Amino acid sequence: MKTKIKNSLTIAISALFFTACSLDYEPVSTFSELNVGGTTSSGSTVKFLTKAEMKTQYDYMYNMLAGDKLESWGLDMLVYADSHADNAYRGATDAELAQLEQQRQDGNNKNINRDWENLFGMVAAANSVICNIDSVPDATLTAAERKKWKAEALILRSMVYFDIVRLWGDVPLVITEPPAINANNIEEVYPLYYPKRDSSITVYRQIIKDLNTALEPGGAPAISSNKFVLSRTVANALLAKIYAEKPLRDYTKVVEYCTEVEKDVTLVPNFGDLFNMNATNTDLKNRNTSEAIFEITFAGGGNWLTWMCGIDLATSSSKYDWKKWFTPSRDLINAFDAQRDTERKNQTIVRATVDWSLHYPSKDYPFMYKYRSKYHSVIKLRLADILLLKAEALVEQNKLPEAAAIVNTIRKRAKLANLTSDITSSKEKMADAVLNERRLELAFEGQRWFDLVRTGKVYDIMNTLNSRDSGRLPMKTITEDKLVLPIPQAQIDKNPSMVQNPGY
Repeated sequence: MKTKIKNSLTIAISALFFTACSLDYEPVSTFSELNVGGTTSSGSTVKFLTKAEMKTQYDYMYNMLAGDKLESWGLDMLVYADSHADNAYRGATDAELAQLEQQRQDGNNKNINRDWENLFGMVAAANSVICNIDSVPDATLTAAERKKWKAEALILRSMVYFDIVRLWGDVPLVITEPPAINANNIEEVYPLYYPKRDSSITVYRQIIKDLNTALEPGGAPAISSNKFVLSRTVANALLAKIYAEKPLRDYTKVVEYCTEVEKDVTLVPNFGDLFNMNATNTDLKNRNTSEAIFEITFAGGGNWLTWMCGIDLATSSSKYDWKKWFTPSRDLINAFDAQRDTERKNQTIVRATVDWSLHYPSKDYPFMYKYRSKYHSVIKLRLADILLLKAEALVEQNKLPEAAAIVNTIRKRAKLANLTSDITSSKEKMADAVLNERRLELAFEGQRWFDLVRTGKVYDIMNTLNSRDSGRLPMKTITEDKLVLPIPQAQIDKNPSMVQNPGY
């Protein structure tokens, strides 16, 4: 048995997503696995000996978000949230995108597999800090720095696991780094390299534990003018979102944590201030606004999501020369028009003349518009999202006037009238109004699918979509099994402990 396990591990260990050191992914200095770590003066072996070595891991957590993991955490999350829901059609005709639009995804979808590997790679990067920072013997790495860096890593791991558990349900909970394998411990460590799936509620409980640890005094930093920091406000925003989910739903806590977030950030006066270019199209008009909670910024440009979604307004030669990754749906456009919401519509969707007519006439083709230059940030969390989540919780608590006041504040910025009294006096109509407001406010920000699932509206809205949206590919009926994605077949093939989600 020991020989069999050893042979299996030797074949597959280099590909295991959850044990990789971040130095494997994107070296950020002259350090490599060959020249970091070693033996301390007391004779113990540590992975990182110096503050400089540890800082490569800390820096990588942020570098990967704007770099090699943006494909999954940015682009593909928009596919899952918007094209997989009712906000968009697939743009390019890739089979992987068509599957997700049609609710026909399976375990062989290569995009789903890359996202599994990338997201768990992000967990590994966070674990590299969490699991090793306390053992670094270098006294120049102060106790305050250790606690702060570890808290930021805990927030990152929590944020990524929140996406993972919503995408796949029960998943392996990887919060330690397995020890090196030798002939004596191979059977003991085998389950660490090939973990079974943990229940989603177990994952949620760990996320809450990690965030509360990060919020301890001296832990995560306060929010500052640089929103590309995993701050206390990020932790509070995540807790608000997590307590709105079914496994541990607690609307009192949702309101509590949303209120904490409100103490630190404020809405920008104009919706367009979040996305506009400056007058000469040479830079983003604003970044790190008062509304942003967590914003991935790109020093000197470099947000390649622009080319996947639209054109680069900062480059005069940029044009719509291919179908891009998303095409705004007729159903979304109709939702804006039903509210006469031109303010947010014009910041969300732009039209152009193109050489194809896949979904619309070529002379009037819509594109997603929130990423409009290489300088644009990815706003992962912002206040309007949290305010509307608070309104959702208040509706469920039958505090309709308070919920209406929040929604009307968001609508006022969009230059829309207040909700009418027939809506604000009905719990059911208010719930629908909040959900619709979230759709119009947060389109193409990675929210819609998760909103539909969380509120239980996914069946009514998605299973009637083909009858009201003539541009969408024919879809399979959504059942409970299809609320999560299939486990990638490649992961099942490499991990004997992994089993497929029901229905796939």
